[in-house]
Amino acid sequence: MPTSTFTVVIEKGEDGYYIASVPALPKCHTQGKTVAVVLERIKEAIQLCLEEEPAQHYSLVGVQSVEVGHGKASPAQA
Repeated sequence: MPTSTFTVVIEKGEDGYYIASVPALPKCHTQGKTVAVVLERIKEAIQLCLEEEPAQHYSLVGVQSVEVGHGKASPAQA
């Protein structure tokens, strides 16, 4: 069986669960209580997603953090 490698993004949700998604397969995501569980589940999800549609070309460039202000500025700050 041929194999493919996919970039998987894992985030921790507010409820403590880990959420995994695959940028090359926009509808492919799952969750689990641990990273190990979510990794096993995303492998299964990828296989199911590939049965539905082919992967899109996607090349991860990197992950960056950006700082932005939020909320209203006070009149003195405007």
